[in-house]
Amino acid sequence: MRFICSICLSATIFLSVMASFSATASPLFQAVQAGYYQHLFRIDGSNTIGAELAPALVKAWLAKHGANQISVVDIAENEVRVVAFLPDRNAQVTVDIAAHGSGTGFSALAQETTDIAAASRPVKPKEQSLFKAVDLTNVDSEHIVGIDGLAIIVHPSNPLRSLSVANLRRVFSGDVHNWSQLGGNDEAINVFARDENSGTWDSFRHMVLGKMPLIDNAMRYESNNDLSDTVSQVQGAIGFVGLASVRDAKLMAISDGNVGALQPNKLTVATEDYALARRLYMYTAGKPTNAYVDDFLYFVANEGQKQVSDVGFISQEVQPVFPEYLSALPKPMQGLVNNAYRLSLNFRFNNGSAKFDNKAQRDVDRLLEFMSEHPDAELMLFGFASESDDAEMTMLLSKHRAMAVSRALRRAAIYPDVVRGFGSQAPVAAVEDNDGRQKNSRVEVWIRPPQAYAEVY
Repeated sequence: MRFICSICLSATIFLSVMASFSATASPLFQAVQAGYYQHLFRIDGSNTIGAELAPALVKAWLAKHGANQISVVDIAENEVRVVAFLPDRNAQVTVDIAAHGSGTGFSALAQETTDIAAASRPVKPKEQSLFKAVDLTNVDSEHIVGIDGLAIIVHPSNPLRSLSVANLRRVFSGDVHNWSQLGGNDEAINVFARDENSGTWDSFRHMVLGKMPLIDNAMRYESNNDLSDTVSQVQGAIGFVGLASVRDAKLMAISDGNVGALQPNKLTVATEDYALARRLYMYTAGKPTNAYVDDFLYFVANEGQKQVSDVGFISQEVQPVFPEYLSALPKPMQGLVNNAYRLSLNFRFNNGSAKFDNKAQRDVDRLLEFMSEHPDAELMLFGFASESDDAEMTMLLSKHRAMAVSRALRRAAIYPDVVRGFGSQAPVAAVEDNDGRQKNSRVEVWIRPPQAYAEVY
């Protein structure tokens, strides 16, 4: 047991007052020693997650287990402590959260000074190398919290509505200096970016800049919200933030290659079709041995998805959405999805295979739960693969992926009505790099509900 000495001064008064409360504590907290302060666990890493989402998740998790008097206390810049009282144990518990960037989380996890590394990008090979006995890409270590759309924001007066990834690269590398070069006003471009420790910066660099350097005079920020507030106040400004931090700035639609521009929204981000969609992660060094951490991560993947949505990110809850782009679908598919809704998840796979990635493994359970609640809905699975030189093999792989999802559902007695593959048709990303090919390799899930269900949505 570890004690938080900095707050022990008021312990006697606090505990005597709070002892008057009565509640039934969760079995999880029966091990908490009555009358003591106990530190449960610590989260280090991404500012995108740590600024608002992680505290909201911890507060909701503690409340679920019967805690009250829950508060968030600032302990340093971009660091907070969530404090709660357990009436049944007459004890106070704490969870610390430090939000200094994704890279700091992996360093702390490797040094065993934190329990959870929060990251707005996948673990890098050089970070994985710090863990000799643990594979952080394993499903026991990698936990998907939700989906974020990397938002490209400009000053509200900017007349442009969309930009391509290629033009973003030109702007942020300094190849373009005036908005008139992109069809906008004759106005200098002011570039704002996240700092080097940020997972948001890592994601942007990976998805947009590639090997190009960031323009030298870009202003750097540790906080998403501070960056967004500055962009909304500076003429000619452009920047990038997490989707939950758009605030008063103008949000741009983004295109990739020949694929049409999409704004980040519930469907385009949840399905990861949006060009700059990214997953939000929490990493542990293998399956957690700390019972509080293990229970918290289970909560995050399930009930905690409400907090993911409430904070402004896109949850992994399965929802039917009527799509806006039916005319862009393959002709044979258009007839199949007439009066149908697309579900807010895509199944994606390990590179070049029909084996589920970590998110897809958990999405099977989410889809099973959704279908158990709507057993009369017609279920359709459509597989896609990235373009290759062998069209026949591409078509076969797209079918195998749809069949892989079908098999997983059939094992739980859910029988899809339509299982089809469409090869490399309807791409959602350019295929110049592996990330684009991975995005195109997917299984979409559609439902055609009975009339009574259709009226609900």
